[in-house]
Amino acid sequence: MCHDGRNSPSYMIGRKLLNTTNLVPRIIPRAEHTISRTEISEYALKVLYRLKNAGYQGFLVGGGVRDILLGRHPKDFDVATDATPEDLRDLFRNCRLVGRRFRLAHVHFGSDIIEVATFRGQHSGDEDEDAEVVDGRIVRDNVYGTLEEDALRRDFTINSLYYNIDDFSVVDYVGGMDDLRARQLRTIGDPAQRYREDPVRMLRAVRFAGKLDFQIEPNSEEPLRELAALLEGVPPARLFEEVLKLFLTGSAEKTFILLRRYRLFASLFPQTDEVLSLEGGPSLEFVYLALASTDQRVAEGKPVTPAFIFAALLWVPVERLKRRFVERGMMESDAFAQAADSVMAGQNQRVSLPRRFHTSMREIWHLQERFSKRAPKRSARLVEHPRFRAAYDFLALRAQAGDADKELAEWWGQFYSSDEDTRTALVSTVVSDVAEPRRRRRGRRRSNAKPSGAVAT
Repeated sequence: MCHDGRNSPSYMIGRKLLNTTNLVPRIIPRAEHTISRTEISEYALKVLYRLKNAGYQGFLVGGGVRDILLGRHPKDFDVATDATPEDLRDLFRNCRLVGRRFRLAHVHFGSDIIEVATFRGQHSGDEDEDAEVVDGRIVRDNVYGTLEEDALRRDFTINSLYYNIDDFSVVDYVGGMDDLRARQLRTIGDPAQRYREDPVRMLRAVRFAGKLDFQIEPNSEEPLRELAALLEGVPPARLFEEVLKLFLTGSAEKTFILLRRYRLFASLFPQTDEVLSLEGGPSLEFVYLALASTDQRVAEGKPVTPAFIFAALLWVPVERLKRRFVERGMMESDAFAQAADSVMAGQNQRVSLPRRFHTSMREIWHLQERFSKRAPKRSARLVEHPRFRAAYDFLALRAQAGDADKELAEWWGQFYSSDEDTRTALVSTVVSDVAEPRRRRRGRRRSNAKPSGAVAT
């Protein structure tokens, strides 16, 4: 075992003070819980048994334990141990050490990775050579300790339950089992202090509440609005990874409601939040529908792309800024390009969007304007565009929200799903409907002219 030899300090769960020097865990025997090894990844079991056979402690911990107890089927399994990262590297040939802020071992089994972490210990602050604290925020933390200390260092009680491979029991130091039954999310330690140590914990609180349909315990909920601005100090690249978890794991709509309730959304998407607060109406409804659509795709096992959800979240400020530029006399295409550049540059200051998504987002936005041009050749070319389906889904959601012409969205839905003859008839109908008044206005001289690709709005 690796232990730093210091006495553990007193600690809090919610507002309850605990003395960690004599904290007695609750042991739930196998007969009294629902975790079965058949629910655990075979690779996680291999890691646990190898640790055990080598004389180390090994526990399944975190979301894997929590989700099995809730009747869910987790995809990720994390392991906690008293083995140091160097011990793990010696023990597992397929191991890579990663991370600076938290030193972890990734044990690879093909494309599967089991994350193994050494028990975290308490640290006394800036003087710890293996820990670095800046303005109350932990920016580096490789202080190792005991199982008890590790349990108290985790973020929420429901994530601090340990499945013991030795006797198949569950070890609970912090009342996590009771909170699971009560379906509530509670921080371990003083909530404000824990959020200051790592502001991303506020996003995790909202994500778990939305994903699990849990209530955030009042003391853990209270500091969220006041401390929301701390997210502005988190590296934008790290926030991108957190946003993916917020919006692409099946509970985006619920999570969005909670983010706005606790003023966290404004720290992630300030431009979007400003427009939604001013306009509401179709703009807000469109965001809700886009998030609900993403949740439905996740539930149905269909692929989802970050580009689509980011395009939806940033469409409102892009469109609003484009309108401003057009009102100032700028050409429509130039106004769109400048608005898109400005909004994405501003967004990257808070949540950085990898450049590989920029092109997809721009194409989805740009195609919204092209949908109004239904000339025969243009229509045929448009449905062949690699981003057509995403852009059409985007248009359909806008129409449903009252932000676009419903007839236009229905027409493109028909055109996309029809054969060539039906497409020709659909285009001819649109062109003749618009071209007829033009022939009357221009008299006989143009009466025999062929339709020239009119614009329908």
